[in-house]
Parts: sequence; structure tokens; C-alpha cells
Amino acid sequence: MLPKLHVIICSTRPGRIGASVARWFHEFAIQHGEFDAQLIDLADFKLPVYDEPVHPAMQDYKHEHTKKWSASVAAADAYIFVTPEYNYSPPPSLVNALDYVYREWNYKPCGFVSYGGVSGGLRAVQAVKPQITTLKMMPMVEGVMIPMAAGQIDDEGQFQSNELIDKSAVTLLKELRFWTDGFTAMREKKRG
Repeated sequence: MLPKLHVIICSTRPGRIGASVARWFHEFAIQHGEFDAQLIDLADFKLPVYDEPVHPAMQDYKHEHTKKWSASVAAADAYIFVTPEYNYSPPPSLVNALDYVYREWNYKPCGFVSYGGVSGGLRAVQAVKPQITTLKMMPMVEGVMIPMAAGQIDDEGQFQSNELIDKSAVTLLKELRFWTDGFTAMREKKRG
């Protein structure tokens, strides 16, 4: 059985290109064959600014949106965050979604497919990594960075990759699978 990978569209902004980039990566991950990849759209969960009365480590969720998000996060063995860069930072929707749950993230690896202007979203990725590690996740050093991403969306709204981006995606997925196998063993040992 292949480990479950959630490819998460992190932007919830109307008119976003993140869904196109995420669909490309999701299909790429399926073809790569190392994961049971699922596409997850953060916008579908409609998470308000964090509104749970009890600390997320307690897993005593009161709101239906939190319970749905918790179940989604818990179902995955690894994550790819497809994220833009907003003002040198990750989108608030990603930061908020990470804060909503805690134990569901623990001992799982994650990677980033970032996009934006000249920096390709790298500053957003670097800014969110401390939060990721506080949730006991391991962010991959490898990643996919897409500069000037809007220019790679065709007339049908599909992201058009290239050889360099594809090579980065292969490297990321191989490393992510290596860490996923290790963390799966760690989670089993912790449960046992």
C-alpha cells in the first residue's frame, strides 16, 4: 500500500493560479508512482481565523470545519504545500490552517511547491518552516520553485511545466518518500 500524500492548495484567493500549479503537481506525483496522491483545496474547508476554544493539542474540537480539517490532515502520511508568496510571507490561509490542528501533523514530512514573481515563492517557504518544525513536521530541503509562474499558465488555465521544474519535482518526491517511510516507522513505534 502506497503512503498517502496530500497536495494542498494553500491560496484561497479568488483568481488564484495555485489550483493550476497544484493540479499539475498532483498528476506528476501520481505518475511518479511513489504515493497515493490526493488533491486537497484549503478553500473547501472555509476555515475562519482560528476559533477553537481549546488548544489544538487537546484535539477537543467544537466546530465542524475543524473536525473536517482534522480528519483530512490525519489521513495523510506526507504533505506538499503548493503556496504563493505574499509580501515575503506565506498566505495567511496556510498559517491559519497549520495552527488549527497539532497532533495530526506530528512526525510527518512535507515539501513545498512555491510560486510567485522573481523569487518563485522561496521567501514564503523559508518564513513558514519554523512553524512547520514546531508542529513536529520535517520540511524537505528539496523543493519546486516556480518564478514568474503566471507566465506559465496557458489560455486554458493549465500550468505548463518545463524540464527544470520536472527534475525538481522528481527530486522532491524521491526525498519525500524516503522521509515518509522513516516517519511512518516512528509513528508506529510511538503508538506501540
